[in-house]
Amino acid sequence: MTSIKDTVSTEEWQARVELAAVYRLVALYGWDDLIFTHISARVPNEEGHFLINPYGFLFEEITASSLVKVNLQGEIVSETSYFINPAGFTIHSAVHEARHDVGCVLHTHSLHGVAISAQKEGLLPISQTSLFPQMGLAYHDYEGVALNPEEKPRLVADLGTNNFMILRNHGLLTCGKTMSEAFLAMYVLEAACRIQILAQSGGKDLIQVHPQIVAGIKAQAEIVTKGMGADLAFPALLRKLDKIDPSYKN
Repeated sequence: MTSIKDTVSTEEWQARVELAAVYRLVALYGWDDLIFTHISARVPNEEGHFLINPYGFLFEEITASSLVKVNLQGEIVSETSYFINPAGFTIHSAVHEARHDVGCVLHTHSLHGVAISAQKEGLLPISQTSLFPQMGLAYHDYEGVALNPEEKPRLVADLGTNNFMILRNHGLLTCGKTMSEAFLAMYVLEAACRIQILAQSGGKDLIQVHPQIVAGIKAQAEIVTKGMGADLAFPALLRKLDKIDPSYKN
């Protein structure tokens, strides 16, 4: 595909490159589900416009130029030869419309994530990794394939101000002000789910972390990341991608 770099603003192009990188990273870590699920991001300085993947592409194929610009109704608002899955944007548009602090929404159907979403007690505080999602973890009951716009206010109400969500019987969702925040949140949530499944497979009683420690984890997280949060890890992830395949920048 021909690069569209010269036809969009500098800010939009940077957003496109970062979002394409997140798609590639999701594929690299094995959280993708063929051509299904989505990652969306706001277009800087363009009210009500978002970037999302073209339908029919594997996440490992996504490039900055192939991303499609849409509005809150899922209507394409830029010239492209690609199309999107409007139903796939239902969850994302709900979050973007209600949460103006959210710049990126990431949704997966990973095996470990879906496995935990089917457990009545959800994510347990049984590992250090599992404590970070506990800072702001929400749950949303399954209502079928996300096609019904009437589900949107219920999903938004369940999410509240949280950045981590387990969609019961469905999968995982994270969001953040930036793409790096949404990705790191998913990395931690996915890792916590995987750890729990592994721990449960041992068939022994699990030790849960004391609630007082769980309550203090937010302050500890700030110290661990030197106050930089996801911005500390994301540049390293981009360097990793560049070594493997820098074509996401096209």
